[in-house]
Amino acid sequence: MKTFGLIGYPLLGTFSPAYFKAKFAALQLPYQYDAYPMPDVQGLRAFVEARPTLCGLNVTIPHKEAVLPLLDALDDSAAAVGAVNTIRIERKGDGVFMKGYNTDVAGFAATLLPLLGDARPAALVLGTGGASKAVQNALRQAGMAYQLVSRSAQVGVLAYEDVSPAVLQQHLLVVNTTPLGMFPDRVGMRPDLPYAALGPQHLLYDLVYNPRETAFLLAGKAQGCGLMGGLGMLEAQADAAWAIWEDE
Repeated sequence: MKTFGLIGYPLLGTFSPAYFKAKFAALQLPYQYDAYPMPDVQGLRAFVEARPTLCGLNVTIPHKEAVLPLLDALDDSAAAVGAVNTIRIERKGDGVFMKGYNTDVAGFAATLLPLLGDARPAALVLGTGGASKAVQNALRQAGMAYQLVSRSAQVGVLAYEDVSPAVLQQHLLVVNTTPLGMFPDRVGMRPDLPYAALGPQHLLYDLVYNPRETAFLLAGKAQGCGLMGGLGMLEAQADAAWAIWEDE
């Protein structure tokens, strides 16, 4: 029996096991998908070698970048982004061959672009981690300008205290790639922005999917903003991961 799974930490309230179990049932496939809380990813190869039926892994916070040097190859998407969220595992003799992919780019684009139509507004991208890198790649591919925001200012990166009402008026798409607002430990938390400067001309996109309406989205809702939660992106990237695993 083929098995698949998700690595990350702490993996509380994660979406993937239920989604893939439902997919396998619908396809009448006798496969299994499990969550593997993994505080330290350095033992990944031994972990995979000890599970001979394991054919694929999803990767989430905080390991999307840390897994890069542990893999045998990267596809173009993962190499361009510098982060991996999907691993295809092949057995070669007594060893394993692990190739990394990034399906977050496709998942984000597939859910964002239909909302924009022909518009290509400048974006504020909140956060600079692995998920942010996928969002940046998708925005570049769509020909959209963006400004990064993080806890501390760096070259080309604004600090949150530098995001003024004027900055928000220049960036009509605001994308949260941070875990702020995520169930269970960060529910109620949101990026520190001047939300009163937002309006109906803005679209807020939160990669967090649990809860469906985060504090970030609720603040935008109060200002009449367009809203998009992370569930659609999650489903799109999961389907892209499945296409990679089932490709023989």
